[in-house]
Amino acid sequence: MEKNPFVFAQEQLQHAAKIMNLDANVLNVLQQPQRIHEFALPVVMDSGEVRVFEAYRVQYDDSRGPFKGGIRYHRDVSLDEVKALSFWMLLKTAVVGIPMGGGKGGVIVDPDELSEGELERLTRAYVRAGGGIFGPLIDVPAPDVNTSGREMDWFVDEFAKLTGEHQPAVITGKTVENGGSEGRGKATAQGGYFVLEEAIKRIDVGDAPTVAIQGFGNAGGNMARICHEHGYKVVAVSDSSGGVYDENGLDVPALLEMEKGKKICDLPEYEEKCIENEALLELPVDVLVPAALENQITEENASRVQAKLVLELANGPTTPKADKILFEKGIPVVPDILANAGGVTVSYFEWDQNLKNEKWTEEEVDAKLSPIMKDSFAETAKRADEHGVDLRTGADILALERVQDAMRERFGLKAAEKVA
Repeated sequence: MEKNPFVFAQEQLQHAAKIMNLDANVLNVLQQPQRIHEFALPVVMDSGEVRVFEAYRVQYDDSRGPFKGGIRYHRDVSLDEVKALSFWMLLKTAVVGIPMGGGKGGVIVDPDELSEGELERLTRAYVRAGGGIFGPLIDVPAPDVNTSGREMDWFVDEFAKLTGEHQPAVITGKTVENGGSEGRGKATAQGGYFVLEEAIKRIDVGDAPTVAIQGFGNAGGNMARICHEHGYKVVAVSDSSGGVYDENGLDVPALLEMEKGKKICDLPEYEEKCIENEALLELPVDVLVPAALENQITEENASRVQAKLVLELANGPTTPKADKILFEKGIPVVPDILANAGGVTVSYFEWDQNLKNEKWTEEEVDAKLSPIMKDSFAETAKRADEHGVDLRTGADILALERVQDAMRERFGLKAAEKVA
């Protein structure tokens, strides 16, 4: 039976807290969210029927700044999942040092079953239900699973109707035409690449490191393009249909130009080079980039991973037991809360631009993103080396240190006994 995600999040908290001797007062505060909001959203369907959708917004902690986190539309959304995700968002914003907290939202719905008009009415109902819990200095949502700039634009418009004022900084991930940031679309991969540049210095590679990327969507596709442009040899990529592998390197630009809707393994020129997604994870490469789904590297296959470095662009692609196996094998895993934090960092840039009524170029965004990601990796690696732990625990420790400092300063928490 799959573990409750919030139980796992709390185990992660307890593990890092014990290693770093986290202040017991801070630990007590972090064992539950500050606020949990549950909504029943009535939506008029195209048929005239009214359906009521269950929805949540969890505001975990804002000691470092406004709550920050996406809103997902998925039939499997649950309160425990949203609580766990909001905690992980707190760690993610803290590990890269941006002045925001952790939150998350979700609606129990299969968006494929709704028309565009029904999705718009659902989104606007969510904004109205939340009312005063949102605001540029209170809680700043963003896109997540099955939501995009379209839904964020609807959110801004509905929020303006509620408040009588257009406030684009109330949400990030908007379309560029409606206040979104240049560079946001590639931000997850771009941030991951900046981290990779630093992480790869810790392993023995040649002039053209080999890379295998599981997942060829926004994150994986952009990562393939960026690595190719910087002289890495991308030898394998995959989508839901499977992958292709060529030890001499793939024609990444051609793959990115594939006709929309086609699958990699359906292309005649790659028919002889197709492999299963599972096989991609076990290729003898310098860098393995899981950029698709969670729970891909497990205790069953971790011993067969041959990569010298794993960079998690997906959320949760490596299970805890697999983490331990890889650590014992000497394979560093750059954790998702750091490796894919370029997305939330550029979301913060969008918020900052909106508040200042500024518009930065893509080059300016990249120039601001690079030192944040590289410095965060350096600090993460420092914590991992100091405590003799893996990079994931190092990232957790760094994030919790920053949350602890903020709680003590903002709320006047006095130091208590350390965690035993």
